[in-house]
Amino acid sequence: MRNFAVAPHGLVESNALPQMLPSEGFLWLSFSRREFEVLQHEIQSLLLMLCNVQLYELHISDLLNNQLPSHFDFTSDYDLVVFRRLARGKTESDISQPGELLHRASQAVGPPILRRIDTSPVAFVVLDRIVVSVHPADCAVRDAFAAKLLSTAPLLPGQVSHRLPANPADLMLRMLNTVVDAYLDLRRELTRQLDHWQSELLNPRTRFNNWSALLDSRLTLHYLDEVCEDQRATIQDWLEALDTWQADDTLRPKDLEMLRVRSRDLLEHIERVVHHVDRLERSAETAVQMHFNLQSNRANDVMKTLTALTAIFLPLNLITGYFGMNFEVFALLHGEHSLVWASLFMLLIAVGLAGYFWRQHYFGSPQRGR
Repeated sequence: MRNFAVAPHGLVESNALPQMLPSEGFLWLSFSRREFEVLQHEIQSLLLMLCNVQLYELHISDLLNNQLPSHFDFTSDYDLVVFRRLARGKTESDISQPGELLHRASQAVGPPILRRIDTSPVAFVVLDRIVVSVHPADCAVRDAFAAKLLSTAPLLPGQVSHRLPANPADLMLRMLNTVVDAYLDLRRELTRQLDHWQSELLNPRTRFNNWSALLDSRLTLHYLDEVCEDQRATIQDWLEALDTWQADDTLRPKDLEMLRVRSRDLLEHIERVVHHVDRLERSAETAVQMHFNLQSNRANDVMKTLTALTAIFLPLNLITGYFGMNFEVFALLHGEHSLVWASLFMLLIAVGLAGYFWRQHYFGSPQRGR
């Protein structure tokens, strides 16, 4: 549990639940999912005392659900945003650096394999002067963001006001932007992995048989596309709700406009990931189709070669069959040079047919530029 009192001129961290609102700014109450489950009654009492608000039981269930997809919901008192972020394997700890999961795969011996991407939800409850965030255990995204906020001190007051969140919604959007940046950093790794499979599929000197790994890569892209689509729908719903907000004492018109700008920027980042994943899926599908077309062309080349060889030996078989007939009177068989002339004739036919089929590109693939 990490709690912060965010004021215009700095912030103060506390490991205990606060008992009052700060004179300026707002509170950020951050819990792991297990801590929130244990302290939910104390948190409900605190929100009732500070804001005269209590969370609905359905929303508490959403906050504790580790399988919930990204979505947005709202009430007259608060907004609820659930956002899935990258996780490491089957645990709930975040990756310490964006793209670390696939970077470890790139350092492995052998051909690169696209590891299965795992995600877990981060939930935010946004009130007027309080934001409650529920994270997986040992959330590196939260810790990195908190360290970034703490690094603003001891700047001048004018500088701190630009670097610190102005309100709970601003803090939530900044953290969501950090989550989406991790997906943006995946694009280079995803591109490298798919480029490897495309080069393997289109390499004429190798026989591709690693279809299970390629299928896993495509399933990973499908899963990432589903996650990003849910995220995009969540931010679009948030933007629609944001348009209904009105400036008041706690939210100035300038702050409200900044929230719209940050939300649109976040939506644009998500759409970039979606478009990139969609492009990679189309490229992989095209590479598979080209692979089978190349296999078909190779089969056609082999059939042309076999057809040419058959056409060459067919007249030779005819000639040997003709001279092999058991006739008593056969002048061509009793000549002194009959064997030489027959052999030269058969060689001439074989060379002539071979030259013809060579010019017609029946042996091997056609030359480039022809």
